[in-house]
Amino acid sequence: MAELDSSAATALELIRAAGRPPADQLSPAEARIGYLQARGALSPQPPAITHVRDLDAQGRNGAIPLRLYRDGDDEAARGCLVYFHGGGWVIGDRDTHDVVCRQIAQRSRAVVISVDYRLGPEHKFPAAVEDAIDATAWVAKHADELGIDAKRLAVGGDSAGGNLAAVVAIDARDNAGPAIAMQALVYPSTDMLGSTESHEAFAENYMLTKSMMTYFRAHYLRSADDKADWRASPMRAARHDGLPPALVITAGFDPLRDEGEAYARRLAERGVAVTLRRFPGQIHGFLTMGRVIPEAGEAVDEIVATMAARGV
Repeated sequence: MAELDSSAATALELIRAAGRPPADQLSPAEARIGYLQARGALSPQPPAITHVRDLDAQGRNGAIPLRLYRDGDDEAARGCLVYFHGGGWVIGDRDTHDVVCRQIAQRSRAVVISVDYRLGPEHKFPAAVEDAIDATAWVAKHADELGIDAKRLAVGGDSAGGNLAAVVAIDARDNAGPAIAMQALVYPSTDMLGSTESHEAFAENYMLTKSMMTYFRAHYLRSADDKADWRASPMRAARHDGLPPALVITAGFDPLRDEGEAYARRLAERGVAVTLRRFPGQIHGFLTMGRVIPEAGEAVDEIVATMAARGV
């Protein structure tokens, strides 16, 4: 097995040294504050972007806060990545993932739109799913006024956000949703019912723990029955053919590694074009830890290169 990367070890030590209780020992409100503070310590300096503005999409349940990133002053229609942040469907927001969205917008020259979907436990499953689907449809519908080419629309996200991006892609295929050019799934949660080798091997000490996963799911789901719903576990969807090309990024020391890679294999077996990239020595959450983990920048570059290859 690969060794834990020294940068990942440094990140873990910084988190331990900060002395913050893990999320599963806090209320959701407290965990959200801690997560935002940790991102500030681990994220690199935010790159300057020409245009950053907050706006609202209108969904079936009301307004959905968004943040739009566009670098440069030309008025040409651009491709767009609709991005869903990680955080176990309970923590995280536009601010925790501001830097990575800026990085993608700057390096790709595409528009990036970050979605502040509703979180549990205040808003249980499928609230986040509905917001993700509705926000993506709203962006496609308002593409002209947003300076976007609706034919060059991608979805992506990390962890819980990768889960939501996969679900949006399936829903768009099945329910006459917007055409999606690609999906970027970064260490996604894909199967809440499955048990894998990585779940057991990395249940403790590598950022995302077994108890944290239990905590997040308990706050997100209405009951254990929801785990079998494909909108919570996209691996459980009836079909995986006819989906957009996918980039799947995994981390070697992540309990979600095996289910993310299993999802990539499932898509490939069903004829979907898939690029799978494992970062062998990395931990869950490394994408937003670029201040101490250089491979976070490599992962951003992988997303950007795949967007370019798919015309986004």
